[in-house]
Amino acid sequence: MTIRIALRNLLHDRVRLAVTLTGVVFAVVLIAVQGGLFVGFTRATTCVIDNTEAEIWVASRGVRNFDVTHPLPPRKFHQILGVPGVGRAERVIVRFANWKKPAGGRESVEVVGFDPGSGLARPWNVPPGTMAALRLPDTVAVDALYLDKLGIAGVGQAVEIGDRRARVVALTSGIRSFTTSPYVFASYENALRYTNMEDGQCTYVLVRPAPGVAAEALRDAIARAVRDVDVFTREEFAGKTRHYWMFTTGAGMALLIAASLGLVVGGVVVAQTLYATTMDHLAEFGTLRAMGAPGGYIHRIIVIQAVAAALVGYGCGILISLFLVDLAAKGGASIVLPPSLAVGLFFLTVAMCVAAGLVSIRKVTTIDPAMVFRGA
Repeated sequence: MTIRIALRNLLHDRVRLAVTLTGVVFAVVLIAVQGGLFVGFTRATTCVIDNTEAEIWVASRGVRNFDVTHPLPPRKFHQILGVPGVGRAERVIVRFANWKKPAGGRESVEVVGFDPGSGLARPWNVPPGTMAALRLPDTVAVDALYLDKLGIAGVGQAVEIGDRRARVVALTSGIRSFTTSPYVFASYENALRYTNMEDGQCTYVLVRPAPGVAAEALRDAIARAVRDVDVFTREEFAGKTRHYWMFTTGAGMALLIAASLGLVVGGVVVAQTLYATTMDHLAEFGTLRAMGAPGGYIHRIIVIQAVAAALVGYGCGILISLFLVDLAAKGGASIVLPPSLAVGLFFLTVAMCVAAGLVSIRKVTTIDPAMVFRGA
């Protein structure tokens, strides 16, 4: 009976119901998009780090983030190899370079040079059988998302990187760069030429511990044995990079503030629309009070109405949000709506709607039942 009354109360005024659901849907979409932008931003800053198979990153002293660091001399790599507990070590290059479009014009790209043999920093989401082509001279892989930006049509096209010839032999999928410079993956030897670095130099040394050796213990051993380097576990370096871009740059703080404002504005919209809906039905609640309905009974009706509005509004809002995420992905924007965020948003929507309904309960439970007869 309680559920039936609550639903009839909601459906009685279809226009008011539409306004209420629109407010909930708007709040869900706003929070989902702003939260998705925040998640996408944080993931994009560390996507290469997160997808490597190396547990330890070694960089020059004072490195602040993944994208900008100083080269390591060749002797550092050999010193790291000599540390007990090192199972495998690989030189990696991460440097910006100029990409010359076939039809003219230049774009900045971020070259990631790795060893195709061991592949600790190899690209991911690559079609089977195409990775081997990166072992050839003057070959690179780019993401399909940036084909127009780089002025190419696809695999097989020749370009110039740093005034040296390069041929696109593989396309990745979904590897978005945080900066405006797309990632270009190449073998270590090719990357040396594209970035004009000296033989044996690198920007990072990626290390995997030998079997039975803990990453933290090996990190400390490398830090003691090799001077003038910073040594991190993968998680530590990813966290350091995220912290840099989130809290020491305007871009990160702007997204953090926008996500917070989206949550606040969404909550206010839901509270206002549901409060107005309850106030519009004061006469009906007054009738129930005049008939002797206890306060708890009315409380349940209001909560059920709020939960019903939350379920319908969330369902519509999340579908719209998924559509916008897919649309943004095709346009190059990094909006990520992971399952954890979608589930958290569901419970947040229900909580906001119930809280908004509870705000109006005091007004409802203090209704003078005589108002029904005066209104008549």
